[in-house]
Amino acid sequence: MNNPKNPGLDQLKRAVLLKKLQQANSARNVQTAVAPLPTADRTQPLPLSWAQQRLWFIDQFDPAASQAYHIQAGLRLRGKLDKASLKKALNRIVARHEVLRSQFVSNNGQPWQHISATGSFALLEQDLSALAETAQAAAVQQLCAEETCQPFSLSAGPLIRGRLLGLGDNGYLLLITQHHIVSDGWSLGLLIKEVCALYSAFSQGLPDPLPELSHQYADYAVWQRAWLQGETLQAQIRYWQDQLNGAPELLALPLDYDRPAQQSYAGGRIAIRLPAGLSAGLKQLAQSQSVTLFMVLLAGWSVLMARLSNQTDVVIGTPVTNRPRSELEALIGFFVNTLALRVQLADDPSVSTLLAQIKATSLAAYAHQDLPFEQVVEALNPTRNMAYHPIFQVMLSLDNTPDGGALALPGLALEPIGLAHTTTHFDLALALSATDEGLVGALEYASDVFAEPTVRRIARYFENLLAGMVADPQQTIGQLPLMKAAERDRILYGFNHTATACPQHLCAHQLFERHAAMQPDAPALDYAGQTLSYGGLNRQANRAAASGMVRPCSFITESSFFLNAAG
Repeated sequence: MNNPKNPGLDQLKRAVLLKKLQQANSARNVQTAVAPLPTADRTQPLPLSWAQQRLWFIDQFDPAASQAYHIQAGLRLRGKLDKASLKKALNRIVARHEVLRSQFVSNNGQPWQHISATGSFALLEQDLSALAETAQAAAVQQLCAEETCQPFSLSAGPLIRGRLLGLGDNGYLLLITQHHIVSDGWSLGLLIKEVCALYSAFSQGLPDPLPELSHQYADYAVWQRAWLQGETLQAQIRYWQDQLNGAPELLALPLDYDRPAQQSYAGGRIAIRLPAGLSAGLKQLAQSQSVTLFMVLLAGWSVLMARLSNQTDVVIGTPVTNRPRSELEALIGFFVNTLALRVQLADDPSVSTLLAQIKATSLAAYAHQDLPFEQVVEALNPTRNMAYHPIFQVMLSLDNTPDGGALALPGLALEPIGLAHTTTHFDLALALSATDEGLVGALEYASDVFAEPTVRRIARYFENLLAGMVADPQQTIGQLPLMKAAERDRILYGFNHTATACPQHLCAHQLFERHAAMQPDAPALDYAGQTLSYGGLNRQANRAAASGMVRPCSFITESSFFLNAAG
């Protein structure tokens, strides 16, 4: 943290650390660029990548968790659809990418990839054009839910499928679902891009325009296993152990419901849209502090989680594309890795100081991103608990890639649609994208522990906190506002406005007797499941007074208040 006696020394240390990280990244990039990616021997058993292996084990022991690893996309197609060209394009995608023809089989308890020589895209067509508008909307909603929840068989495949819903004048709805074991977010973008290129060519009678792939995902899996071992592996493990040892295993957020003993992975999602002015201010803050926009958002998200949990040491997860080689950029597959970023907020640092800390932490994590999260968990060996995700329970991601513009095909307009989200792996997962209109995205939440109104309130707190960071980056994080003035006043004063006018000519015991006469059956005392009404309490008090039991200081004991209403 900060050195109050010599702040210049802290800055010098950070500068040296950043220089070393930049040099390490340069060396890493040169090393991976020089060593060519080999082609795996297809006559030998093909292993899974480390990330795939974790999902395979999850599928074996917790099918409900495996269903939470479905990746969905929906496209509304308006115009004249050439179904034959669409099917041909989808089939070509499956033929082009081996991973989409893979099954994951067990041999003596060890998983292996089996790649089918041929395969086609499983597309189910359903015509809803005859339904009235309301009935059609209900049918679409039901079919989307069915498509999302239908399980995959990792051993039998296929692990990608789709539905084409005919909507009459409303065009078509194309739903595509993949299991995460063969895909990720980057891959989904590639898939849509390649479908568009292939459909455009095939619908005009042209040949496949896509360049031949030099490698396949299985080549990466074999290379990863061979490369990530020995001192390379140990150096990565040492970094993450040093970084995360001693961090709290659970972020103790205030929950609406008791946490179940085992995650059900049930989730919900709310839309997030930050005002354009605030989004611009966040970018300016990032530039002025020589950090990225993601680092600014991570600072705000970490402060909010710390304030809500009353913890000064928090761990936030974030995904990285993990495609360090050019040969991997055009492949569909499960490459994404997750980094656990530890943020320490003790001593109430300023926003500027916190951003400097987060910059150093993030760059160091990026320099050690090759170690799969599964092996980070194994190296740290935290207490395993089926109730929550290991290492961290809160995620943050930012997609700041340029918008490719509106999707269009010959004779068709394409519009991505949001599908209902009913699963999540985390307590909270904030995903934002940078657009021309500002930062937009969604906040996923575990519906087992959070109610939607609470999540909406958390989103408001986040926006208010970010606005405070932009207004004054030199203020301490404890000074950042969570609430706007009107909401704060309502909670502090409006909810506590309980003053009641009382008759000035009556004593306290007379006021009590009057209330007992008005509401004799209302509960006055409750203890250990026993309740005494106002009428009953008044009668006992009167008996005690008549018998002379009353003393100047009267009280009720916990063990026998029914017997000693006054005494």
